Amino acid sequence: MTDSRHKFGKLFTLDVNSYVKASYLNSQVQDDFTRQTLTCYAGGPEYFIIGPQKNTVMILIKMGGSIITDKTQPLTPRKQDIERLAGAISEMEEPVIVVHGGGSFGHYWSVRYDMHTEARDYDTTGVATVKNSMVRLNLIVLEALLKEGNKPYVVSPSGFMAGPNPIESRVEELARIAGSGMIPVTYGDALWYGGEEDKGARTYILSGDKIMTHLAGILRPRLCIFALSEDGLYRDMKSRTLVDVVSTRADTPPVALQAESTTQDPFCGPDGRMDVTGGMARKVGEATAISCMGIDVAFVNGRYTERLLGAASGEAFLGTLFEGVGLKEK
Repeated sequence: MTDSRHKFGKLFTLDVNSYVKASYLNSQVQDDFTRQTLTCYAGGPEYFIIGPQKNTVMILIKMGGSIITDKTQPLTPRKQDIERLAGAISEMEEPVIVVHGGGSFGHYWSVRYDMHTEARDYDTTGVATVKNSMVRLNLIVLEALLKEGNKPYVVSPSGFMAGPNPIESRVEELARIAGSGMIPVTYGDALWYGGEEDKGARTYILSGDKIMTHLAGILRPRLCIFALSEDGLYRDMKSRTLVDVVSTRADTPPVALQAESTTQDPFCGPDGRMDVTGGMARKVGEATAISCMGIDVAFVNGRYTERLLGAASGEAFLGTLFEGVGLKEK
């Protein structure tokens, strides 16, 4: 997909520091192109990236909660959309790993029990309820994948996470599973955080978007696709002007981008947030961090199979491409 950006219109540069700060994300990008270096942080220094690295022939796909569930109705899957996504995945010709969000399943209960991505001593009934709802949604996704001819292999995120950190050897095992012809499938969830005994039973919500960054940082796939219920990232919400390409390169002036949801989430908490994991703002932050690793990231409307397959094959597609930045050592 290295030449796909030439098939788009005007190239935009994301003012990452301003956007991330405004979005209250824990992602941060610092750049010094006079030294031809780029340093990226995504939730901490474990994603310190400098210098070019070879990407793996593999695609990571995030099935967004807004595309696989009806967020206006608690605990309501969009089975037709899930099957459409599963059908598109069955046509992809390289190893695939799937991550899915919580939508009106996990997010619904997370809001009800006031649970967030910050580790705290949350109500353990809430933790159990969120986990149970995610297993239910995951089963629906697995059944759709199997129905469309895929070979899904479910992996709970607790199988490759230790507190807030990914376990590298177990994440690498996912790549080997994908290479066998099966499709590892994982999901956002409520997880045990751990810590000192005097800090109680701390848990936290691990978003599917954050999982994408964790996996990308270790596996370095060729491409990451976020399947959304929108066409991509809009430069302006009123005119719904779609941004074709976003880059963190310094050779074009930055533009302000808007990524707010176009619909009011009936499950939002008292602060008006779309969901407890940060909604579209979180996606932009994670996509930016991944692109800083030299990995292309595509935002695509998951209801259109041809767009998903176009993004996967490197052809022109309607959506937003976060251009993977080519990095050079000092």
